[in-house]
Amino acid sequence: MDLIQIDTIKVAGLSVRTTNAAEMKPATAKIGALWAKFYADLSPMLDPHSRVFGLYTHYESDHTGAFDVVACSDSLTGKNLEEHQIQAGNYVKFIGTGDMPQAVIDLWGEVWDYFSADKCAHTRAFTTDFECYKGEREVEIYIAVK
Repeated sequence: MDLIQIDTIKVAGLSVRTTNAAEMKPATAKIGALWAKFYADLSPMLDPHSRVFGLYTHYESDHTGAFDVVACSDSLTGKNLEEHQIQAGNYVKFIGTGDMPQAVIDLWGEVWDYFSADKCAHTRAFTTDFECYKGEREVEIYIAVK
């Protein structure tokens, strides 16, 4: 993982409000359905240069509180889409490969392990975090740090 500086990125898409606890139970999980709607309704509007993001924002507190998840792209526009920003700042970048969505799930496990370590060099900011999908088998997760 690397510490990098990110400039503001404007995105648009669809969102849900959830918690990590809710996502652990199939009956209350919302993120899978959000992505299904994104790929069914919005992916036909993407062009070959579009970047697809999973944005985590509007944190109630920390990883235990509620937050918004936005399935989005930097190339979408439309009156039925929500506009958001990936905030400029310092981020720790994690890279994962493999079959989706398992590669994303596994990479989030690495993120949680890294930030829960006793001697972690960084503190999460809980401003905006995001996944950037680099292809069918590669994802990068960026975690905002103080």
